[in-house]
Amino acid sequence: MSNELINLMANLKEQETLTIVRRRLDAGEDPLLILDDSRKAMEIVGKRFAKNEYFIPELIYSGEIAKEIAELVKPKLAKVQDINRLGKVIIGTVSGDIHDIGKNIVSFMLDVNGFEVYDIGVDQVPQNFVDKIKQTGSRVVGLSGFLTFAFDAMRETVEAVKAAGLRDKVKIMIGGGQMNDDIRKYTGADAYGMDAMAGVALAKKWVGTK
Repeated sequence: MSNELINLMANLKEQETLTIVRRRLDAGEDPLLILDDSRKAMEIVGKRFAKNEYFIPELIYSGEIAKEIAELVKPKLAKVQDINRLGKVIIGTVSGDIHDIGKNIVSFMLDVNGFEVYDIGVDQVPQNFVDKIKQTGSRVVGLSGFLTFAFDAMRETVEAVKAAGLRDKVKIMIGGGQMNDDIRKYTGADAYGMDAMAGVALAKKWVGTK
């Protein structure tokens, strides 16, 4: 059934995908497993985009399906909404990139794991991240980008945070595409996350929570 959901979602079969999600939730399955399947489907979508098999409309549509899945799953994880927040996290897709699939999943997972999340959206210029850090006092910043040229925008954003005198006050993670340590070094970020739970683990580590 896991592969069925992944394949349906990757093939952009919206209604069939949501039917499977509802069925699995009704059967009492761990909602995190469903989110993980959603992530795997998004990876397939990303690869098809890279091969020019999918284009921007398909990316946007797949993102909408991911949002619908998140809305179905969220009530199952909603108990953490009442706990004291662990800390604040700013997240956004960097300038020039409108990709928000991965960002939305990370935002959602941070939220249900007890963080106060400030999702500033897509195509965000460096100054917008700087302004949000000043406004919220957040100690954790997530920069998302799916396309290769986003690496330059990530680097410019980290430099803007540094120029504003805030670099030693925040930890910065990057994610969204095929990340590795060379890209992390190039951007000047503190760490990279390969998936949503890696981002949650980094945030918890940085705010002093195991």
